[in-house]
Amino acid sequence: MAEVQIIKANIDSTKSRRRGKIFERVRVAPYCRVSTDSEEQINSYNSQVSHYKSLVESKPEWSLVDIYADEGITGTQVLKRTDFQRMINDALDGKIDLIITKSISRFARNTLDTLKYVRLLKERNVAILFEKENINTLTMNGEMLLVILSSLAQQEVESTSANVKMGLKMKMKRGELVGFQGCLGYDYDSVTKSISVNEEEAEVVRYIFQRYIDGAGCFVIAKELTKLKHKTKRGNTKWGESTVRGIIKNEKYKGDILLGKTFTLDPISHRRLENMGEEEKYYLKDHHEPIISEEMFEEAQRILNKRSETSTTKGVRQKYSRKYAFSSIIKCAFCGATATRRTWHSGYNHEKYVWQCVVACKHGKKNCPDSKGISEEIIEQAFVESFNIMCRDNKEVIEEFLQDAEKRINTTNSEKELRSIERKIASNEDKIKKLLDMRMEGEIDKENYTLKYNELCETIEKLKAEKFDMESNFKDENINKKRIDEFRKMFNSNKPIEKFDRAAFDAVVEEVILGGETEEGEKNPYMITFVFKTGLKASKDCSKFKGDSSSEETYSYTANESEEACSLSTDNTCG
Repeated sequence: MAEVQIIKANIDSTKSRRRGKIFERVRVAPYCRVSTDSEEQINSYNSQVSHYKSLVESKPEWSLVDIYADEGITGTQVLKRTDFQRMINDALDGKIDLIITKSISRFARNTLDTLKYVRLLKERNVAILFEKENINTLTMNGEMLLVILSSLAQQEVESTSANVKMGLKMKMKRGELVGFQGCLGYDYDSVTKSISVNEEEAEVVRYIFQRYIDGAGCFVIAKELTKLKHKTKRGNTKWGESTVRGIIKNEKYKGDILLGKTFTLDPISHRRLENMGEEEKYYLKDHHEPIISEEMFEEAQRILNKRSETSTTKGVRQKYSRKYAFSSIIKCAFCGATATRRTWHSGYNHEKYVWQCVVACKHGKKNCPDSKGISEEIIEQAFVESFNIMCRDNKEVIEEFLQDAEKRINTTNSEKELRSIERKIASNEDKIKKLLDMRMEGEIDKENYTLKYNELCETIEKLKAEKFDMESNFKDENINKKRIDEFRKMFNSNKPIEKFDRAAFDAVVEEVILGGETEEGEKNPYMITFVFKTGLKASKDCSKFKGDSSSEETYSYTANESEEACSLSTDNTCG
């Protein structure tokens, strides 16, 4: 029997087998990575590069393809590592035989990614050498050891992430700013960790809020700012609708800060989501100097929330908007849809604006045959007359309504209840501290400690939720009190208004209805009804104007004209 001679494997001389050829010189690609841009990490990065250059040069059977390195990038997301992706593509293109990296955690800190790329490269006869673990993926026996070690690397990431997350939560609980680098109107001092008003930028912020409350939409304001060449915080002169909306929603402008608006879903994907109650939030009241008043901010939020409310009437999407005084407030008496603003004789001296049912406008007169277009001037004049009559003839009814509204607000005692809840929260937090002292002194066992601790935490969470609701109610009550004062001031004025006043209209009118019925039960498209916030209604019959041949076009339209009108009214409906 012939003697068997064993030829030992040479792990270090991995050879390329592409196209059936064997190359003695192995094409090597070292991969380096550091996670942060700190000076210490940059030194580590430079050390890795220097180490691999020397290593490849010391082995005559190796030839250096390139050194692939990602600086200041986390290892949990391979798609964000540009040089890593370049290395993988070069390997798949047949340019690399062996990839060397310090450890599994440097290559990928995610078990699935590690296995994915190891298997992908193994199919192309490309080896990966993990120095620390001394694993060569082409010669290892199975994947079990690789799975275990890469799982440990992933566990390390998750543990580090949990510790960082806990540290950030502790900072937020102490009222420290986390992740804030300044916003339009404010400068942030990273040394003192304080916020100061940038007066030049603050003027832009005040302009945005004032224009929004005046009725302009985010799109319109963005166009105005672009035209005025005001700069965003990043120095851009082109403004977007979303940028304006973000400023309007930002509580920092009234001097408060909400921490924890977003959270990281997991440390692997690093995907950030809006915090909709999944994680704790921390609200800091009167944290810094405000740019606008709290009343102005709350009014802007009220308008913003109202505009976001959508409903559907006969297939027509309705959206709140106040670019014009009557936007989203005028309703059709016959089908319930909103009215839209149209321009007649556009570009001519006798240009006029009319309001008419959006269903009839968009889908043709047959879908709302009884509605007519009413001149904006007629509606304004009808309001002036109705408002003056109401103020003159209904003072007692109005005062009774206002007193009743004040009584309902005052009986809620929101401020008193809010202070009571805050005391209960503080009391339960003290109990947790005492419970911890008892546990440390050995006065209570672990089981009872955990039980009591969880009970107290649950109670505190319920109280905090109750406090949040109470604060919202308290804000609403303050706004309502302010409105009542405005109503009283308006109604007690003995001076009748002589022309349309939008401020007066916004303060007192809940809804305007175009159309109605006569005493004989006949439909009258020229009836205008104002529904006031006091509960009173005032109707005005404007049918006398329909006999005026010069204005006949203003009040009626044909099916063909309605198609043209739709293109004119789309933007106006939304304001």
